[in-house]
Parts: sequence; C-alpha cells; structure tokens
Amino acid sequence: MRALLVCPEFPLSFWSFQKSCRLLGNKTVNPPLGLLTVAALLPAAWELRLADLNTRSLTEEDWQWADLVLISAMYIQRAGLLALVREAKRRGKTVVAGGPHPTSLPEAVLEAGCDFVVRGEGENTIPLLLEAMRLGKTGIIENHEKPDLTTSPIPRFDLLQLDDYVAFSIQTSRGCPFDCEFCDVVNLFGRTPRHKTPKQVIAELETLHRLGARGTVFICDDNFIGSKKQARALLQEIIAWSESRGEPYRFLTQASVNLGQDLEMIDLMTAANLKEVFIGIESPDETVLETSHKYHNIKNPLLESLRTLKQNGMEVIGSFIIGLDGETKGAGERICAFIEQTDIPVTMLGVLQASPHTSLWHRLEKEGRLRRDVGDDAGTFSALNYEPDRPEAEIMQEYVEAWYYLYEPSRYLARAYRYYLAMRPARRAQAVGTGGTLPKDRVPGQGMTWRRILIEIKAFFRILWWQGLRPSYRRQVWTQLLGMLRQNPTRFKQYFVTCVEGEDLFDMRKIVREKATAIIKERQIEVPAAPSLCGAALQGKLSEAPLEPSSSSASQD
Repeated sequence: MRALLVCPEFPLSFWSFQKSCRLLGNKTVNPPLGLLTVAALLPAAWELRLADLNTRSLTEEDWQWADLVLISAMYIQRAGLLALVREAKRRGKTVVAGGPHPTSLPEAVLEAGCDFVVRGEGENTIPLLLEAMRLGKTGIIENHEKPDLTTSPIPRFDLLQLDDYVAFSIQTSRGCPFDCEFCDVVNLFGRTPRHKTPKQVIAELETLHRLGARGTVFICDDNFIGSKKQARALLQEIIAWSESRGEPYRFLTQASVNLGQDLEMIDLMTAANLKEVFIGIESPDETVLETSHKYHNIKNPLLESLRTLKQNGMEVIGSFIIGLDGETKGAGERICAFIEQTDIPVTMLGVLQASPHTSLWHRLEKEGRLRRDVGDDAGTFSALNYEPDRPEAEIMQEYVEAWYYLYEPSRYLARAYRYYLAMRPARRAQAVGTGGTLPKDRVPGQGMTWRRILIEIKAFFRILWWQGLRPSYRRQVWTQLLGMLRQNPTRFKQYFVTCVEGEDLFDMRKIVREKATAIIKERQIEVPAAPSLCGAALQGKLSEAPLEPSSSSASQD
C-alpha cells in the first residue's frame, strides 16, 4: 500500500510569520506532527510519502503514486481539506480524513466524498481504521476512549525535509485540567492530562538530533504544567540529555498563567532551555474571565504572575480575545493598556469564535445565538459565528484599533526593549557574577552548517536595513540595540529575534483591517464613520486605521 499523507495549506494567520520564515531560509513554522504520528502507527510494510502543502505543492506524480490519501486538518484548514477530498475522489482514490475538524464536524467531510472519517486520537483509532479497510467497510471510525500515551510511537520525523521548518514539534501530554468555556481542548482531549514517559520524550529528541535537526523545538502540549509533578520529572531528564548533547535545542511550550506563581518550576524550565511560553490571558476584566470559566486567571493577580515570568527569564506570548460575553465598550483599549503594563511584545489578538462542541458552542446554541452560516472555519479572520451581547460593529472597530495600536512599529519595539531589559541575566552571566559553577554552555556553532551561518548573517543585515536605516524610527532602533548590548547583553539575541518577528506583525495589522472591512461589507454591518474614542494613551494613534463607514457597504464595491 502506498499512502500519501497530506497537510492542507494554512490560510494566513497570526501564526504564519511568512516574512520571518523567508528571512531564515525556511518555508513554514512547524511540521504536521499529527500526520507524522499517524505515519508511525501505519503498517511498517506500507510506503509513505508526506506532502505538507505549506512547503510544497502536490504534483501529478504524487497523485499517480498514491493508493490511499490520508488528510489531517484543523478548523482553519477546512476549505483546503474539502477541496483535497473532492480532488482525490475525482481521481478515484480512497480517502481518509482525521484531525480536529473531522473529529468535531464529520458530516461535511463525508458529504465531500471522504471514505473514512477518523474521530479521535490515532493510537486507538488507526487499528480500527485498518480493520475497517480489511473488511471493506467505510464511514466514521471512532473510539470514545482516550488512549494511553505510553503506547504512542516516535513520530516519523524522517519523512520531513528539515530545512523547510523554523521549529520542530513534539508532544509530551494531551488534555488540560481547566475547562475554559471557549476552548476546544477538553472536547478533543479531555480534562485529565495523559502523559508520555520521560524516556519516550528523550527518544523523540534523540531521533530529531540524530536526523540533524537543530534550533527550536515546540512542545505543543495543551498545558505543559497540567501536571506539575510530570513536568518536573520530564524537565530533569531534558536537562541531563541536553547537557550531554551540547544543548542543541531551545524549547517553547504552552502553559496556564499560574506558572507565574511557581518560581521553582520557572527555574527548572529555564534550566532546561525552555524559555518561551504561550499563555491564554484573554482579558484583563475579571467579570469576563469569570463568565468564560477562566477562574485560574482570577485566583492570583495577572500582572504579578506575568511580571514574575518576565523577570525570571521567561518570554511570554500572550493571547487576548475580543468579543467575550460580559465584555463592555472599551475592551480593546483595556487590553492595550494591560499589554503596555506588562510590556509583552508579541500578543495574539483575536475575535471570539465558538469552536464546535465546546461549552460555549452548546450554550450559544441553547440560547439561539449560534450562527451556523458564518465563521465555521474558526480562522483568524472569520466573521463572528454567534450573536454577541454587545454591538458587533463596536467589537470589530475595537479589534482593528487594538491591532493598529499594539503593532505600530515604534511602540512594539519599545515594549520589546523594556521586556528584555527587565529580565535577569542568563544563567552563565549570573554564575560569573557570583563566582558559582558555570553551567555547561552549548558549543558555539555546534550543528551549524555553513549554509545556515550565511543565512543568519544575511538575515541580520537585512533586518538592520529594514529597521535601522529605512524607517523614521531608525534612531530608536539603534539606541535600543546599543542599550541592550550595554545593559543586558545576554538577552540581546532574544530581543533581536523579537524585533525580527515584528516585521510580520507590522504587515499583519493592515491585513486585519482589510479582512475586517470585507466582513463588514459582506454582513452589511453598520459601522460608525469614525473610530470609537479610546483612552488618552490611545488617542491620536489610531486615526490611521478607521474601518470603512456604513456608506461604503456591500452596495458600493
């Protein structure tokens, strides 16, 4: 059997970072870990080929080669998934679809002609799929039990073209103990975290290392500290393994904000070179957090937790949502003010979407507020798929204004500068200063090819041209670069990388405005002729980003 594993293209979103990828000589950010795991679960005698459409196009030879086409997709990939299913069936191929979207909304995939829709996790559904194929049965394949991850194999990282990716992905656990109303983790993976053993995780890292992968590894757990006991045990193993290999990887992950109340855990994570974490902050308004069941964000002061993370060497990517129930006018302004207080440079700001079969989805459905005809891809730029409890025009207006405020280049760079200046020096610098034992450092250039060295040198000078010579804020750029080198040199590289990431975000704010305007035209939403008033901190900064007034509605293209 020759199986073609296909990852549909991701539409443009906050996570695309297309400019940064090209600058670094890569094609996309992360590989499709789900498909790599499925590949490891398929019979060893099968011939496998990976087609990540974010790095290359499908060819006629791919189609001719394949006996079976397996597609995995998230909600945002819905259009690409359905198009691939139809094309594969037109060519007479047997098609299998799985992943978050087919798991939650299998009907649309079946209607497109898919032979098998796999709902759930591969470890205990792939055997059922293989049995159904043997018996000639088609339809939905599902297992309501959550699999024991100690049975999960090492993903087939050997199927990757390593240079295509900025970072590599592993997963050490699934599930989250919290139950945020809008989050689909509980629907997909449950509230009881399940874990791979530290030995399994080290085996995956060793496989990546042996294949020649270097740089960044994303630990894509739903909540890395869902079980702190498990996290501590794993981190100890990663520290020992990393030191024995010359620290080839820098790690990032996802965690809940209560991490900011655990200095021991933060210290252990940074010792393992896990120095960046994505955190769902969502809103500075306690009433909104309570309505969303985000109780762990209320238990301790948010500002205190985030400040502790920053000061102790942890980079935070924040997530914020506009449009949550209980929100009042000015939510966008309050989010911007909160971000300025915390100095977090990179924040994902989105408009709420009710993901299929979440608690929010079912509540809105019961209240008659769910819109079935819009937003069902749950993408970054989707129209609201629910009736909000405050004016929709107000939400969209504040969304665009906040993007323009947060990612005005000079302001973004100033936040990044403040953030990294406030960090404690890196471990080696601390040890030198106190006369302590030096930690084992990565050997400079270890694992770096001449091609990679040249790419990074070229990228360095290109970003200096983009930010240090061309723009009106170039004096600020040079002042901050020199200031970081003088005052906190061990954080210079992290600071510089964040400056590079800003290039994508500066462009993204314009795309956000265009997409929001298109949604407003399509839905014929009445929008004020001028931006809403924002606080003193925002006045005068947002006039460049008004949404089109109602006179520019769908009737006047």
